[in-house]
Amino acid sequence: MNPIEASILAIVQGLTEFLPVSSSGHLALAAKLLEVPEGGLAFDIVLHLGTLVAVFAFYWKDITALVIGVFRREKKSLLLGLSLVVGTIPVAIAGIVFGDFIETLRHNIFFISGALVFTGLILFLSGKTDSTKQTGITFKRGILVGLAQTLAILPGVSRSGTTICTGLFVGFSRQEAARFSFLLAIPAILGAAVKELPSASWSIPISAIIIGFVVSAIVGFGALSLLVKFVKQGKLTGFAWYCWTVALAGFAFAIWGN
Repeated sequence: MNPIEASILAIVQGLTEFLPVSSSGHLALAAKLLEVPEGGLAFDIVLHLGTLVAVFAFYWKDITALVIGVFRREKKSLLLGLSLVVGTIPVAIAGIVFGDFIETLRHNIFFISGALVFTGLILFLSGKTDSTKQTGITFKRGILVGLAQTLAILPGVSRSGTTICTGLFVGFSRQEAARFSFLLAIPAILGAAVKELPSASWSIPISAIIIGFVVSAIVGFGALSLLVKFVKQGKLTGFAWYCWTVALAGFAFAIWGN
């Protein structure tokens, strides 16, 4: 893998990890359509850790306040922390049980395209929610968002899109839906990286590792900032049309491509 290929995949990862369009689906499609090698498991871990840094940087104050609040046993922080922990358990179990099967789907362009259609549908329906009746985070709602996150282990299903939209559906405010989604991403991304480390082969050049990590972190921070702005403005439905367009291109490639 050369620096240009590493940069392309890092940009794709940084943009799509947080924008509700599925990073796993786009990485697979980019590798096929642009004829850029995916980089293997080790490079995936590098890219995901880069985007994890972006989450820490963007939500640093919230993370610090949460940790301090938990140590002080503040009720609001304990509720949020427990919701994040319990919300992570379903995706952890799903990843362990279905991990090998999910890995085979990463190379199925037809399946990925269908999953993007599903992602677009969720985003489109989120525009029908009534934000004036949304109340806030509860333990039950946090668990429901965590359960919805398990769908995002499927390539083509957006983690951010699924969790944010589910948060809106169950009653989170727009700001809370975005914040909870990305705080929930921290244990999910970190856990996946730790799980995959023993199986990773680190034969990729050190230059690709550095470029992938730095570029995915920088681009990811920008994408995260942009998405939070869109969520607050209630403008997620535009991403639905994007997902459907990419899905059509994927179907066309799966049927007629070589």
